Amino acid sequence: MLISMTKQKRYQIFFLTLYTMGLRLGEGLSLTVHDIDQHTMQVHIRDGKGGKDRLVPVPQRTLNALRAHWLTHRHPRLIFPGKGCNTDNPMDRGGVQKAMKLVLKDCGINKPISPHSLRHCFATHLLEQGLDLRSLQILLGHASLNTTARYTRMTQIKQRDAALAINRLADALTLMWETV
Repeated sequence: MLISMTKQKRYQIFFLTLYTMGLRLGEGLSLTVHDIDQHTMQVHIRDGKGGKDRLVPVPQRTLNALRAHWLTHRHPRLIFPGKGCNTDNPMDRGGVQKAMKLVLKDCGINKPISPHSLRHCFATHLLEQGLDLRSLQILLGHASLNTTARYTRMTQIKQRDAALAINRLADALTLMWETV
């Protein structure tokens, strides 16, 4: 809802990019044209937290949105350039955060949500879809699995799945007193 309710197209596409690739704010802002490989459908994230590089899959829908956005400005290097002619700086971090606050206000959401929250949602939603924690760790660029585990939270879907798994485990037992 947050993405679709964003009024300015560049912020809408930026939020889509953060969410669908699990990027940090700075990683999204520094994306360049040369970071995107349409043939492998991957984006090269350079100098992530800890100075690490990683490859992240880019969904076709996000790639299409990024292409359409780039066509609006045709900056020779940046995907999300700042406003103004001939700027070599990316969009302003504060502007992104302010845009998100406006969307939250318009949606009547009073929770402390930031652009980084989209990364948390990415992690949680992929886990709900069955992605294993180790694969998620690689996508997020974490050195420690403990760091990745902090991004996850027990959702109602996961609670239901856990209850079903526990029941399957218990139902598979052969208990002597039940066979009498």
